[in-house]
Amino acid sequence: MRRVVVTGIGAVTPIGNNVQEYWNNLINGVSGCAPIQDFDASKFKTRFACEVKGFDPNQHFDRKEVKKLDRFAQYALVASDEAMADSGLKPESIDLDAAGVIWASGIGGLRTITEEIRSYVAGDGSPRFSPFFIPKMIADIASGLISIKYGFRGPNYATVSACASSSHAIICALDTIRSGRSDIVITGGSEASANEVSVGGFNSMQALSTNNDEPQSASRPFDATRDGFVLGEGAGALVLEEYEHAKARGAKIYCELAGGAMTADAHHITAPHPEGLGAARVMRLAIKDAQLQPDGIDYVNAHGTSTPLGDLAEIKAIQSVFGEWAYKLNVSSTKSMTGHLLGATGAIEAIASILSVVHGVIPPTINLQTPDPAIDPRINLTPNTAQKREVRAALSNTFGFGGHNASVVVKKLAQ
Repeated sequence: MRRVVVTGIGAVTPIGNNVQEYWNNLINGVSGCAPIQDFDASKFKTRFACEVKGFDPNQHFDRKEVKKLDRFAQYALVASDEAMADSGLKPESIDLDAAGVIWASGIGGLRTITEEIRSYVAGDGSPRFSPFFIPKMIADIASGLISIKYGFRGPNYATVSACASSSHAIICALDTIRSGRSDIVITGGSEASANEVSVGGFNSMQALSTNNDEPQSASRPFDATRDGFVLGEGAGALVLEEYEHAKARGAKIYCELAGGAMTADAHHITAPHPEGLGAARVMRLAIKDAQLQPDGIDYVNAHGTSTPLGDLAEIKAIQSVFGEWAYKLNVSSTKSMTGHLLGATGAIEAIASILSVVHGVIPPTINLQTPDPAIDPRINLTPNTAQKREVRAALSNTFGFGGHNASVVVKKLAQ
């Protein structure tokens, strides 16, 4: 199989609208959680979220384009722009037939759906819908828009698997390049679901934290007082490239995308397997796919959503996979800072894992004041402060409603 490397990254997140801001705030333990600004949340059980801040679509698109693009697609295009610029790739100098886009969103244009239905119900019952309604809301439109922008004529599709969506996209992109179907793939995911419908729906499931008095500390993975996840939004983009192709053009290479795997819990629509069986299996398969042993992984970027069941199941899975090495590696949940970006979470967490390899720094799990007594205290959860260490390889986990599990492994490039 051909080797795959990362040559460009881009991000729009609740703690920074580009990669440098995102990374700086990650390692400094900055929370992106605050009272909701996008709508009046005063009647909701949860009145806070990790929204993207200071994002003005008019700085990136003309007025007509803004009307045609749901916010999740805007995030996708801005993040992919940064990743493409970072990669140094020029569409006019590459084989566009060998360049693809595999993008993810767990929900797609939920904001657009909400607005269109609200407008219809408020009207006289006449079926007056925007001609842009369907192309704005479908989850695959971001992938199509990115390919149109750069003229990429290779594989082009979307992956939709709840919170595992963008990790699945990254793995599909990896396999597409390995198999020779493409030389270059823009991959990642975007989500813009911090709106009334999403907050209300997750509230009805009792999935969200309701710590309205202290929103900045509401996302507290592995803490004994955690009470649910915090909704986030944004996008992460990666430019993946076949190694020899990247080397031939003298590209800057961040790291190697060494492996990935996908499994199912086959257990419950929302709850993880209590023993983390599917999570353990996907980690084992991803490490094997990367041609590593468990003790070759120095950092696990945990799914770590701050839910009572999910955090414990994942820790059990980590102990099962890594054995004694589980007490020598670092584990952290960057969702403690970004919240949960649903279908985009795998992409921004893959970027955090990539940068941990590049810089030798583990982002912390913030808000970890009272560790859950059910979690073995020997596990280094990287509490509250970033830690420096060499990271030969990092593993990033994402698990989604429906029992979808995906793990991605990045490692230092061996020449």
